[in-house]
Amino acid sequence: MQLRYLLVLSLLMMTGIVSAQSSVIPYGKNAKAGKYADIRGFKMYYETYGTGEPLLIIHGNGGSIGDFNFQIPYFEKKYKVILADSRAQGKSLDNGDSLTYEMMADDLDALLDVLKLDSCYVIGWSDGGINGLLLAMRHPEKVRKLAVTGANLWPDSSAIDPYHFTMVSHAYDSTALLEKTTNHLRNLKLLHLLAHQPHITTEQLGTIKCPTLVIGGDHDIILPQHTLLIAESILKSYLWILPNAGHATLIFNSEAFNKTVYEFFKNPYRNIEGPARSQ
Repeated sequence: MQLRYLLVLSLLMMTGIVSAQSSVIPYGKNAKAGKYADIRGFKMYYETYGTGEPLLIIHGNGGSIGDFNFQIPYFEKKYKVILADSRAQGKSLDNGDSLTYEMMADDLDALLDVLKLDSCYVIGWSDGGINGLLLAMRHPEKVRKLAVTGANLWPDSSAIDPYHFTMVSHAYDSTALLEKTTNHLRNLKLLHLLAHQPHITTEQLGTIKCPTLVIGGDHDIILPQHTLLIAESILKSYLWILPNAGHATLIFNSEAFNKTVYEFFKNPYRNIEGPARSQ
């Protein structure tokens, strides 16, 4: 089985069918908006759009800045939008042996420091949602409000649709047998994330202080009950399960996604308890 097929099978099912997007501006390859920053031992590629309060948008496994063709034009009218290719993905090359979600969350914290931003709003999709949760846990002062869609806490079939989790595990095992070229080692690192990480406890989620909007599709790769668990474990959280939706909520439901996330960022968090539950 060819490596390309394995990657399409495992990586794209976690990040959605991003090729369905189209854009006049080449997001992710825009020389006018792109720069490199020296971040913790590698050069991180990032682009910025718009003006105003900062908003960091984080892509998923094997993805890139170019995944957000439906978000950048909307949010750049309201925020200074910051997007980066995560370590060992897109244009951010890294030949290190290891890759963890914790490393990537710390990379994002370092990028905010380079940009002299003490805090920002955050949107994270899929693995980017995991990175967003970890950024809020490890660097709570950096996250004002957080919206995550399609994130998971651990790598097993209680969190991930069993069919897809089995296919990811098989893809990792098969890729591990291939010749250890630079490209294969990079792909193996990404597959290892899907098959063997993350390991976040609900107790750790309970340390998140910022208001958080937890999002998923009712037919998401990440099981809805797991998305509910994430929301229940964060003190100031809202839960939004989109009907008739899969993993790519922000692509195939982009209009509702953008509007709902913007309203969440704009309005004060409302704690609905006691008599308010009947309203």
